[in-house]
Amino acid sequence: MVLRRAIPRAGAVRPASPPHPASHGRGKLLSTTTFRELGILPESAEALEAVGITTPFPIQEMTLPVALAGGDVIGQAKTGTGKTLGFGLPLLEAVTVPADVESGRATPEQLTDAPQALVVVPTRELCQQVTGDLLTAGKVRNVRVLSIYGGRAYEPQVEALRKGVDIVVGTPGRLLDLAGQRKLNLKQIRALVLDEADEMLDLGFLPDVEKIIQQLPAKRQTMLFSATMPGQVISLARRYMSQPTHIRATAPDDEGATVANTTQHVFRAHSLDKQEMVARILQAEGRGLAMIFCRTKRTAADLAEQLTRRGFAAGAVHGDLGQGAREQALRAFRNGKVDVLVCTDVAARGIDVEGVTHVINYQSPEDEKTYLHRIGRTGRAGASGTAVTLVDWDDIPRWQLINKALELPFPDPEETYSTSPHLHELLGIAEGTKGVLPRAERTRAGLAAEEVEDLGERPPRRARGAKAVGSASGTREERPARRSTRQRRRTRGGAPVEGAAAAPAKAEPAASAPDAGTGTEGAARTPRRRRRRTRSGAPKAD
Repeated sequence: MVLRRAIPRAGAVRPASPPHPASHGRGKLLSTTTFRELGILPESAEALEAVGITTPFPIQEMTLPVALAGGDVIGQAKTGTGKTLGFGLPLLEAVTVPADVESGRATPEQLTDAPQALVVVPTRELCQQVTGDLLTAGKVRNVRVLSIYGGRAYEPQVEALRKGVDIVVGTPGRLLDLAGQRKLNLKQIRALVLDEADEMLDLGFLPDVEKIIQQLPAKRQTMLFSATMPGQVISLARRYMSQPTHIRATAPDDEGATVANTTQHVFRAHSLDKQEMVARILQAEGRGLAMIFCRTKRTAADLAEQLTRRGFAAGAVHGDLGQGAREQALRAFRNGKVDVLVCTDVAARGIDVEGVTHVINYQSPEDEKTYLHRIGRTGRAGASGTAVTLVDWDDIPRWQLINKALELPFPDPEETYSTSPHLHELLGIAEGTKGVLPRAERTRAGLAAEEVEDLGERPPRRARGAKAVGSASGTREERPARRSTRQRRRTRGGAPVEGAAAAPAKAEPAASAPDAGTGTEGAARTPRRRRRRTRSGAPKAD
């Protein structure tokens, strides 16, 4: 069963009712129904209203009636359209907490300390994002939500599970580890959510996801949400879901795969000029927070350092950083201490930060799905955004495949440099702007102002055995630790040489060569006499 709904255009005249204020505090509202009218618990509605969320987005309005009734759901909508609350609110109501007993909705016998709901996500950043949204919506009912992912110490997660949790949000690897150690009980799960299922397939998580599903009760509610639904995801749904309802939220004026209120620009750029181009784009008129995506970890680290030297408050998120450093950069970005986040595709999903106005693809993405999720970090929740893609000459064939798959109007990007007039005109860059941020505009505290949390983690593999020192950019540089000089003991015939036990391995060179004609004893080193080995073990007599 597939449900589709045509959503009225943003700003279109609706004779039935006057326009309403923005939902979630951002953008324009496309629905007149409130969360209370959809039948969610009063406590959940109160928690959402406390943070300014009163009216659902289309995917939420279409999903909640089916999911609250206990049916399996496949939810599909574009990035930034509110899928998390679409499955989060039904998930919160599927668990029983003491507040339900006090209100008479449940009996004390229904309470348990074992997890009652599970959300499986592909990345650590998305795990944190979903956990935060569930904690916000379940605050009044005091729902216990725990995030479980790698990079952190096991002990705090095991201790939290021992005390009792209601909902677990985790990545497949750590979930399987704790379940295999019998620290995580999955026998009482009532509802399962697979978020960004297509990404889990791309990252090779499908075998782990199937192992997790096999440990769950057969009778449960299963919900699957993603922006893109390839055939493998549908096959997964058919195996593990019972008569799911496939819900798609589309708009008549937003037929493409990208969000209509995100302005896209694609330029053919030279690799040696890209840093200067990015530095000027970051000074565009109206630029708020910005995210820059790179394909490689080394490029992300180098670009973040170069931007810092140019005066920008920049942080980096990539796989070579420890989890503590990654979370430090994300916290600084959310708190406004840095306004430029340079990252690899580990941050292409799960980052929902209000105020991101620009997304820059420093390197062309691998495929069309990665492109969609990258630019989906802006233009979220009805707000407008700008996406800029810089394509190298070598990446033109790759980009043309992406352009064709998404039906974009950029098959042959225009050759552009940092001094090109059309770059400044299209992006609102003031005339005379250079690639260095003026000192008067350097008002951000920077990455160093955000403390690194001690997570009890092991250092990244490349950093083990190395000393990490802080750099001017706030990133961690790795230098090999100096090895102490080894003192070797001189022996002769198995016995130590007298007076040479403390001699260093390397003797200092003599100040001057000895005079061969003096005949001074010890002026020249006497060569060691080699012992002849015999079969009997005794030296042969001369």
